[in-house]
Amino acid sequence: MPPDAILAAGSPRWDALPHAWRAPLGALVLAWVGLIALFGREWRDMAAQWWDISTYNHVLLVPAILAWLVALRRRELARLTPQAWGPGLLFVAAAALLWVLGSFAGVSLARQLGAVAMLQGATLCLLGPRVAAGLAFPLGYMLFLVPAGEELVPLLQLQTARMTMALLALSGIPALLDGIFITTQAGYFKVAEACSGIKFLIAMTAFAALAANLCFRSWPRRVGFVAGALTISVLANGVRAWGTIVVAEVRGIEFAAGFDHILYGWLFFAAVIVLVLAAGWRWFDRAPADPPIDARAILASKHLAALSAHPFKRETTLIAIAALALGAFGWAAAADRLTAPLPAAIDLPDVPGWQRADYAPAVWWEPRHRGADHRLLGRYANAAGDRVDVSFALYASQGEGREAGGFGEGAVTPDSDWAWAAFEAPLREGRAERLEAPGPVQRIAVTWYRSGNATMSSNLRLRLGAIADKLLLRRRATAALIVSAEQRPERPARRAVERFVAATGDPGAWMDRVAANR
Repeated sequence: MPPDAILAAGSPRWDALPHAWRAPLGALVLAWVGLIALFGREWRDMAAQWWDISTYNHVLLVPAILAWLVALRRRELARLTPQAWGPGLLFVAAAALLWVLGSFAGVSLARQLGAVAMLQGATLCLLGPRVAAGLAFPLGYMLFLVPAGEELVPLLQLQTARMTMALLALSGIPALLDGIFITTQAGYFKVAEACSGIKFLIAMTAFAALAANLCFRSWPRRVGFVAGALTISVLANGVRAWGTIVVAEVRGIEFAAGFDHILYGWLFFAAVIVLVLAAGWRWFDRAPADPPIDARAILASKHLAALSAHPFKRETTLIAIAALALGAFGWAAAADRLTAPLPAAIDLPDVPGWQRADYAPAVWWEPRHRGADHRLLGRYANAAGDRVDVSFALYASQGEGREAGGFGEGAVTPDSDWAWAAFEAPLREGRAERLEAPGPVQRIAVTWYRSGNATMSSNLRLRLGAIADKLLLRRRATAALIVSAEQRPERPARRAVERFVAATGDPGAWMDRVAANR
């Protein structure tokens, strides 16, 4: 069946298309449908995040925006002639490799970026460089389909807390800052994930990029507008957090919480968008009637002419796209079946000078180790009165849903009473962090990972190791160890952890011992 047969020939819109566009568009639809079906898990996961997570609700509008952007360009695009372009397969191959590496490392962001980039690459392959140049912004805007940005939450929490403290000082309101916790006369405030401003920042990025393309012709002005919009959004969130505390000082915490929800959810975002547009209005240099692209300039471009000099057969290009996608999918599926042998059961071993104790933390603390094949959580105590809590997880392999160092994994479980407060000095090359819960209650948590013969505390190094294992088809188990202690009067948490680690010896060797159940 020829590619153009996949669309209804009797459709008025199809009949209105220039004849030279019909077969290329049919091939593109075929390629997109096939890629979305093959990598359907990524598209289902993205759609679920768009719908279920408020941070990404605005992405539900992106498909309609993309269709509108293409429609704005349709008259100029009709003056171009699409062609199959074999070198574009390099873009598809790179996108497929990104998806494979994301699958190996269990990084959903990389897999989703790869799935979207394969659609972009297929467009370049089947419509050619001239048409891709005309569609450059819509193709680039497709990246906003990928739910990204949650990794910035801890940084934004810290920045919001610091800006809030600066504004409180200017307002003459005495306050104390401890990580992301602020104490005033009105009460105890936590700059939670929802207060970090990440929702506002991600939505503003998508809005600012769209406005910059529609309202400006000059690239320096576009870059300046986007940078200004993002800066204003971060500053505005600090003002919002400060305002919430000021209202709490006057009317109480309960009133402030309701006021913040209404103001931030319904009015604040709209007001800041108006502010951003008003600030950039005088520098708008694109008239509303200006076409978004110039087909004549595209046709006159010597660079695009040189790139277009070697067209490929459409059918061959389609087959190559299918082969690359199927090869990536099969490679990842084969590597995902690699699992290391593990003992049927494991247990926390004896430690010289320490005894097992009932696990009874002041505020319940349970690290998250999703997908682990074995999980242990227990408490040790010594004769000096020190107490430490030990969390150990063992994975037969790393992958989707079982990433020892994935976002949200480890010492701080999202939506729990505990929140990250600050980094501490490393301990025996382990990553040390200070956590805090309402009370306030504090604890120190030190994290190590073990893969093969390597001990590390870096999530990036752990993921790179997982990728290498899959590429080389190595079956290696991965372990995660977190040693933690509560801060108690005359019982410093760090001292307790240091004493326990000194008794266990090398953390890597001790993790091997636990994993082997010796």
